Amino acid sequence: MALATRVIPCLDVAAGRVVKGVRFQGLEDAGDPVELAARYAAAGADEITFLDVTATVEARGTLLDTVRRTAEQVFVPLTVGGGVRSVADVDALLRSGADKIGVNSAAIARPELIAEIADRFGAQVCVLSLDVQHDPLTPSGWVVTTHGGRTDTGIDALEWTERAIALGAGELLLNSIDADGTKAGYDLRLIEAVRAVSSVPVIASGGAGGVEHFAPAVEAGADAVLAASVFHRGVLTIGEVKAALADAGVTVRQEAGR
Repeated sequence: MALATRVIPCLDVAAGRVVKGVRFQGLEDAGDPVELAARYAAAGADEITFLDVTATVEARGTLLDTVRRTAEQVFVPLTVGGGVRSVADVDALLRSGADKIGVNSAAIARPELIAEIADRFGAQVCVLSLDVQHDPLTPSGWVVTTHGGRTDTGIDALEWTERAIALGAGELLLNSIDADGTKAGYDLRLIEAVRAVSSVPVIASGGAGGVEHFAPAVEAGADAVLAASVFHRGVLTIGEVKAALADAGVTVRQEAGR
């Protein structure tokens, strides 16, 4: 029996509010994270992803109180990322109600963090957040960025993917910086390339603009599809996305909640 493809709304949070822009620029207010998370969970979201998009840039930790209040209202798995630098940060987030933790910038700076998280909490807790941009200077044609897409690391995306999985990353949150917020569809070539080197689930992110964009991402190799602005702005509902996936022959979970 095929595993159900997950549909995941993403809450990009800055200063305690959900924001959305294009390629991480021109951020606009999209609402209260607790209210939006509760609404999406009730509408059938399979998971919620909560990314504190300015925590690393501002050199601070994730807003634990917002995570705690969100977790109290949401009874589907909650992934939290942004500003995670240590096992202690992971422990605090899990105690605040998170189920999985996303790491990016800190793992680039010190890859051993991935192994430390996996060893202590299990690989299923550690989600490697990959903000990837096209770059012809790298062997694969894609480079990893950090700090919300602001910093080009010069690290080849596929090489880093393989290394992170070997260290213990249990899932990949693959975000195309080029496609982010454009509503032009997911970067299918990027998904295919990462799928080819990944032995763990891949979450596709960046570019969703219509119901027709989700099934191709799954066909390209995504185990889950993540979107933000189309949900925040009421362009699409989770139900409409799941219906389109089902019509395309993709297995989805229809009931709300766990």
